[in-house]
Amino acid sequence: MSPKLIHRALEALDRFDIETPSWGFADTGTRFGKFFQDAAAIDLNDKLADAGQVHRLTGCCPTVAVHVLWDFQPGQDPKAVARLARRHGVRIGAINPNLFQDQCYKWGSFGNSDPAVRRRALRHCYDSIAIGRAVGSAYLSLWFADGTNYPGQESIRDRKHRFEASLRSCHDRLAPGQTMLIEYKPFEPAFYATDIPDWGMACLLARKAGPRAKVLVDTGHHYLSQNIEQIVAFLLDENMLGGFHFNDRRYADDDLTLGSIDPYQAFRIFHEIHSFAADRGRAPEIAYMIDQCHNEKPKIEATLQTVAMAQELYAKAALVDHEKLRRAQARHDVVAAELELKKAFFADIGPALLAWRRRRKLPADPLAEHRRSGYERAAAADRRARRQALGIARGGSFA
Repeated sequence: MSPKLIHRALEALDRFDIETPSWGFADTGTRFGKFFQDAAAIDLNDKLADAGQVHRLTGCCPTVAVHVLWDFQPGQDPKAVARLARRHGVRIGAINPNLFQDQCYKWGSFGNSDPAVRRRALRHCYDSIAIGRAVGSAYLSLWFADGTNYPGQESIRDRKHRFEASLRSCHDRLAPGQTMLIEYKPFEPAFYATDIPDWGMACLLARKAGPRAKVLVDTGHHYLSQNIEQIVAFLLDENMLGGFHFNDRRYADDDLTLGSIDPYQAFRIFHEIHSFAADRGRAPEIAYMIDQCHNEKPKIEATLQTVAMAQELYAKAALVDHEKLRRAQARHDVVAAELELKKAFFADIGPALLAWRRRRKLPADPLAEHRRSGYERAAAADRRARRQALGIARGGSFA
């Protein structure tokens, strides 16, 4: 790589932070069972310690997304949680309300026909906004399991109207500087009509909610072969892209490490972001977050893999020569235009990544350093003993 290209990659890496998820460090499973790991986090302190380990090794993961019901105890002072995060070298990031776990949400939360259930869901979101204000979080991240499983089960339009009203109410409670992210998912657990199934419906609902509502794109929440970078380009152009949940999938929402199935797709997504920035003369404000749960890979190792891959692909996408690409597009030279992308994708970004890490006194290989550190073995021994002392029983059965 030329010094000019290395400089371009370094500039891109300087402005690329990635948020890790608290739930990604704990025991999680499929709909059919869990496969436990001794080193999995038991409580929020463990989760934040693991997130701190990832940030120490990568230098680009300063915040941790939290789930309110999973990470905050009833009556707990949110500021105490923020202080705990700082002790581990990280900050609290996006606040995720839980609107799918309680029995009252069997027929939905914001889409529920029962006003009492909708009020309960709204109160939880208001409390989540207040927690975000207390810990200095910029994002309220909303995902809904709402929907129906059978034709005729409920009025699709009525459910839409309930969502519009509830999301407006949430938006009106946001603190200055807070953004509300609305995520979409085509199916599961609602198999007939999910209430927010695609980016267009999420975009419409966000616009009706208010100017600080944006769309969150989960790279696993799409049908097979769907062109995610085209969705990203449209949302960028409409100023409606708020953030990402990074993962990869072979079929649907498989929670695989980023780039493990299709690194070129993630590269193409990043290219659209860099292209937009080149055209507008500014980088868009986007929350880059991970949303992954791993049964087979060790939690921290999987997170380190995703972070390293995201950095690599983001830096590669920054190497595209936009002027050359525009000229090729203008003369309809399809081959030359495609090769501009391929040239950047296949570039050896290793020297730039190494230079970036050396400049920050970070290990050249974060995953190898994590393995050398013995952190995983120590965490496994400590948490295995604590589980035994606390009498924690782990049940992994579906039924």
